Amino acid sequence: MVSYPTSVLSETDPLKKVLLHRPGKELENLMPEYLERQLFDDIPDLFHACTEHDSFADTLRDNGVEVLYLLDLVAEAIETGDVKNQLVEDFIAEAGLSVRGMETDVCDYLLSLPVRQMLDIMVSGVRKNQLAPHQRRHLADFVDNAYPFLVDPMPNMYFTRDAFFLIGHNVCISRMANKVRHRETLFGDYLFRYHSLYKNVQKKYLRTDTFPIEGGDILVLSPKVVAIGLSQRTNPHAVENLADTLLCEETGIERVLAIDIPKLRAYMHLDTVLTMVDVKAFTIHPSILSSIQCFSLIRNEGKLVIIPESQKLEHVLANALEIDAVTLVRCGGNSTIDASREQWNDGTNTLAIKPGEVIAFSRNYVTNRILRDHGIVVHEIPSAELSRGRGGPRGMSMPFYREKIT
Repeated sequence: MVSYPTSVLSETDPLKKVLLHRPGKELENLMPEYLERQLFDDIPDLFHACTEHDSFADTLRDNGVEVLYLLDLVAEAIETGDVKNQLVEDFIAEAGLSVRGMETDVCDYLLSLPVRQMLDIMVSGVRKNQLAPHQRRHLADFVDNAYPFLVDPMPNMYFTRDAFFLIGHNVCISRMANKVRHRETLFGDYLFRYHSLYKNVQKKYLRTDTFPIEGGDILVLSPKVVAIGLSQRTNPHAVENLADTLLCEETGIERVLAIDIPKLRAYMHLDTVLTMVDVKAFTIHPSILSSIQCFSLIRNEGKLVIIPESQKLEHVLANALEIDAVTLVRCGGNSTIDASREQWNDGTNTLAIKPGEVIAFSRNYVTNRILRDHGIVVHEIPSAELSRGRGGPRGMSMPFYREKIT
């Protein structure tokens, strides 16, 4: 039997290995003037965000999950592959330096650091005062000097779900919808090219592909079916292209279920409005039920066929899972106010660690109570600061290995 280093055949199989990124000084490089540019609505407090993130990691470990950290793996990958210089060159090329002529200085600065520290600095950003002042030679040096960064921070890095995602035994490197997040995918690219454990994982999508797709829009419903959100961040052409790659005997995928959701900031990914909490149960934001539209993409006589689904979402999901019915647990219950507030704070963005057992933000107490009423075990984690980034436990985690239930 073939042994795979990664395996995600379902959203609810017991989680055994997961990838996280502990927030760092990139959060302290957020400024009110540039929050929109960085896709943030507020500035989390770093100390408390780290404390909350450590609680998340401890909850995973307490439930038998091995916790990996992204930058540790990337450090191992580039040292093993002897590609430190290459990574820095690629990073600088995409960094959007705000002062012309500083590329060499920034490159030299990064390469002078130990690998792990270098990666931290790449994520946290490079302030102008971290490097010696340079002679102003270009017009931009005189008129754009107020901007304090040579290299922008990457505060979205703690949402490890987005920059690459695993389907079965395959990995997809995302093409991010927003330019400010493009550099995040470099880390996944180098990890899956050069790390001794993961370099042979098959790639089904590349960061250089044309159309954007992000991991928060991917739900692996079963070994045969993948749901993909048509969202603010994932383009229909990307879904069709990925489906054309996935629908084959090699992967075992027989259906890609495209779920069209409203293109709103609050609903940026499918997993902000719909996640799987048990083999027959999902938590859902009720406001999308009237506007959602589904399409099945299948292979028929070698050709990709797209079939609009006319049934309600719960029937489409049950059919895809080949079961009689599914339960949709409504975020916030029947209260429009509670549903809106708790969806904004990622009440639907739960992380299943085994069938019927999830990790959720403690602040979403209404939804958590309703989940428990439906027999779901809920492990609550503190979330006052982490939630300011607009992502929940699922968004902050990338499962590397789930143990298939036979």
